[in-house]
This record gives sequence, structure tokens and C-alpha cells, in this order.
Amino acid sequence: MPEAPDLEVIKEFLNDRVRGRTVESATVLRPTVLRLLAGDFSTDLAGRSFGEFHRRGKFLLGELEGGRWLVVNPMLTGAIQHCPPSTRVLKKTCFTINLGEDAELRYLDDRQMGLVYYVAEEQMAEVPRLGDQGPDVLDGIPFEEFQDRLKRFRGEIKGVLTRGAFLSGIGNAYSDEILFAAGISPFRKASSLDGEEKNRLYEQCRLVVEEARDVLRERMGDEIHVKIRDFLKVHRKGGEPCPDCGANITQLNANQRITSYCRHCQPGMLVRN
Repeated sequence: MPEAPDLEVIKEFLNDRVRGRTVESATVLRPTVLRLLAGDFSTDLAGRSFGEFHRRGKFLLGELEGGRWLVVNPMLTGAIQHCPPSTRVLKKTCFTINLGEDAELRYLDDRQMGLVYYVAEEQMAEVPRLGDQGPDVLDGIPFEEFQDRLKRFRGEIKGVLTRGAFLSGIGNAYSDEILFAAGISPFRKASSLDGEEKNRLYEQCRLVVEEARDVLRERMGDEIHVKIRDFLKVHRKGGEPCPDCGANITQLNANQRITSYCRHCQPGMLVRN
């Protein structure tokens, strides 16, 4: 799942390379990912120019001439590809947007779990979950507000971190990284955290995401559809030595979600229902 660091860098790339470009044509290959609220995708999109690209949590939004918006919620398997039109079209390509002889935008999603909304300005409120998000993890909020917001949520702290209503932009991978950096077990109840733990969590939420964004700025290049996660410390590193203590990293897979953590550095019991 693309998260705030990935999408922030992708947004910057698109503003540099796509903003101001005019759509010459659009082709739909796998229509199940599209939600069309503002007319036929191919015919209505053609001739419009892209304006500013924005990120809102784990959504990517592209502004288009004439009050249209392309709102991408990539979920677990979606990705944006920017490439020459001559590049081979992958089987997981859902649609293409031709920007002229030298460039195309493509949406890739092999499991078609993501959703792409083509909407008019006045229809933005109809995009599910877009307006239900909390403050963005990269914007920063005062610690007092962070504590107050945390009180509203119950359950395990990892689940709270991945809920956009608490802080937007954090998903499965970076919740693992944040909790490791803060030394907190992903299975701790949010209500059980003491003041020092809340402070560590508050600091690491933004620090981990900022550091990842800076790494991705250096490494992503033109391949914005390729997920770069090899630099992460614990996520998907099950069985490898912890970078802090050397103990084996534990990895669990439940409900299509991988949780990776160090039992030594992040003490706490796994409680099964």
C-alpha cells in the first residue's frame, strides 16, 4: 500500500512532470477500478489539462481543467506509472492517459483493490473516506491534540495508527516502523500507553515518515510505480536480526496484514481473541 512517504514523492514527481500537460486520449482496459461521477472517462477527460496534484492522507488527487478531479485511492495493490507510450502495457494496467508523444500516465492494480474516482469539484464529498481523515502525519499537530485524539480510539495501537481518522497517511508498513522506533509493541492497547510512551509515539510518527520521504526522494527516480521498502528496519524483515538488539524479528500474517516487530525491543503480549 502506498503511504504518506511514497505518495508525497509521487505527488512531487507528477507536479514536476505532468502538471500543465494536456490529455490527448484515455483508454480504459479494466473498468472495475473506476468510479465515474462526472461523465464518460475517455471522452470527458480528453482535451483537459492537468493542474496541481495533491495528497490527502493515502489519497492522490489530480486537478484537471474545467473543475474535474482524478482521485486515486490505491489501497493495497494500486500504483501510478509514468512512462513513454511505447512502454509495454502490463497485464495489471487498468487505464492509460496519453499526454502526447513522450508520456503516458497509467494506473496499475493487479488485484483491482484500489479505486479511482473521476469527479466534478462539487462531487468531491461523495468520494468515500476522503473527507473522514484526521490531521496528516506530515503536517504535525501539537502533542496535546495528539493525546486528545488518541483517547477517542480503542484497540491495539497498530490498528489505531492505520486508521486515517486518527492521523492520515500511515498504513501497515510505516505503522510497524513507527512502533519499532518508539519501542512499543503493536499489540499494546492504545489506552494502556503511559505519558512517556505517548510522547515517543508522537515524535516518531512524524520523524519516521519524514526520514522515509527523504530516502524515497533520493531513490524513486522515474519508476514511481515501483515500491521501495528495502530500507525499512523491521517491516517484512521476519527472521532477520533486529538492527538494534540482534534478536530475530518476529513476523505475523493475519487478515491480509503483515505485522513485523522485535519482541525484545517492543515488549508486550500478543493477546488472541
